[in-house]
Formats: sequence, structure tokens, C-alpha cells
Amino acid sequence: MSENQPKKDEIYEVFQETKHLLTEQRNPRTLDLDTLSVEDLLYRINDEDLQVAPAVRREIPHIARAVEIYVETFRRGDRIFYVGAGTSGRLGVLDAAELPPTYGTRPWQVQGLIAGGYGALIRAIEGAEDLEEYGEEDLKERGVTARDFVIGLAASKRTPYVKGALKYARSLGAKTALITVIPRQEVDLEVDVLIAPVVGPEVVTGSTRMKAGTAQKLVLNMISTAAMVRLGKVYENLMVDLWATSKKLQARSVRVVMTVTGLPYEEAARYVEAAGGSVKLAILMALKGWTREQAEEALRRADGFVRKALEQNP
Repeated sequence: MSENQPKKDEIYEVFQETKHLLTEQRNPRTLDLDTLSVEDLLYRINDEDLQVAPAVRREIPHIARAVEIYVETFRRGDRIFYVGAGTSGRLGVLDAAELPPTYGTRPWQVQGLIAGGYGALIRAIEGAEDLEEYGEEDLKERGVTARDFVIGLAASKRTPYVKGALKYARSLGAKTALITVIPRQEVDLEVDVLIAPVVGPEVVTGSTRMKAGTAQKLVLNMISTAAMVRLGKVYENLMVDLWATSKKLQARSVRVVMTVTGLPYEEAARYVEAAGGSVKLAILMALKGWTREQAEEALRRADGFVRKALEQNP
């Protein structure tokens, strides 16, 4: 037995701890999975997926509280951390990575931490999630303070890496949240916000990359998107704070300005260029006839909200 390999009594302890978890139970509706045709198999998986959105919907009051803390944290100039292992960790890293190009956030503002480090994004690193101190160490390494917001993702609620991170964050006085798919009455970890969409046993027993992962992805989408809207990074239903870091995003920037202003492509593109690539400023300059400096001042007074800025006089 290698030095890092768990002892038999440790494995038995985990067995006892997990044997009653909902994520480890067999799904009575999929006991015949290995006898189905391909189409029937896919219908069965889809039938189970249909349970996910309603389960998430029931958690909206708790999701809303997470959004409030997220926005408060952002406005203070502090940080949000997603912490998870395996699929849960990858989903957190994904959500954090997508925010800068989509909403113009800085990479340090929302960070995803995964047990085992970024190498675990593409290759499973066995045992990386098994010690609480690993989660604590990763937060310490990033200098987490009481002003930050730490969101744990753990399908089964017991992942030591996540528990360690959340306990450490709470010891600092930081706000914390946990996104899990275990019934909330079974969660014994103290957090400020508990989000627990109960999606039931998986199609394949224990494969929480399926319904559990889908539920966590939906919740993360809701939290970060709602937060970005509340922070003024959306006008109507358009991205107005994106970073034009690719040709596709450059084209989208011009298209957004065209959509809002009704200008032809060439003129909208000139406004985007004159605004230094800022979609918000380009819209204000085009609709109000302002200089870039006037648009910047109006946007500052409006706390970054295009709609409020448009209501102002120069």
C-alpha cells in the first residue's frame, strides 16, 4: 500500500458515511438500463433530466440570497470563490472563466478552485478531495479574507476539500454558500446560504456528473447571470460590458450597438472604435450625441447602468 493510499478502516468510515446518501442510491426507474435500445436509453436519460429544472426552481428563494451576497461582494471590490472537486469543481472553474469575456469582469474577481489544481480539469486526480486541509490551504494561498464570498459545490455535501474550505472561510468571517443535491435537512455544514435542489438518484448509480452536475450548472448560471444584470452589465437583454477579445465578440459588440441604436454596421463600428471598444459608451455616444468624456461621466453617475445613464442630461 502506497503512502497516500487510504487505509481499510478509513475506506469503511467513508462507506458508512455515504451509504445512505441520496447520490449513492439506485434509481428504481433505470434498473433495466442495460437492456434498452439506444433510443429508449436516451429517452430514459431525458426523462430523468426533466426533473432537474423544477428542483432548481424550488430553490429560487435561496438562490436569490446568494445573488444578493454576490452583488454586495462585487460592489465592494472583493472576490467570489467557487470551490469544488471533480465535476463540481470543473463547473465552478467554467463559470468563473466565462465571466470576463461575457461581462467584462476582471479574472481575479471570480475564481474557481478545484481539488488537485487546474490539472484536475482534464484528468481526474485521485485523493485530491479527501483532506479538508487541502481546501483550507487553497484559500489561504489566495489570501481569502472576511470580505470575500466562498461558494462550495459538492453533490453529496460531504466532500472534505469543500468542507475544509467553507469551514476556513467561516472562521475568517467570510460569507459562505453550499450548492448540493442532498435534502437540506441532511446537511450538517453551517453556511450562510444553502442551495439544495433534490434531483433524486442518478440514471447510473453515483454518476453525479449527470443530474447533480446539471443542477449545479443551472444554479451557477442563475447566480452569476442575475448578479451581472444587477451590476449593470446588461441593458435590456443585451451584453453591454463584454470584452471584445475575439473576432466573434468584436462582431457582437457592433451588433449590440446596431440593435440598440438602429444604426448601420459602418456607423455602429465607428462608435465602438471611438468609445475604445466599450459597448456602453458607444450606445450613449450614439443615442445622446455625447462625447466619450460626457458618456463616461453619465455612466459613472448611473453606477454603470446604461438605462439610468440614458435618462440623464449631459
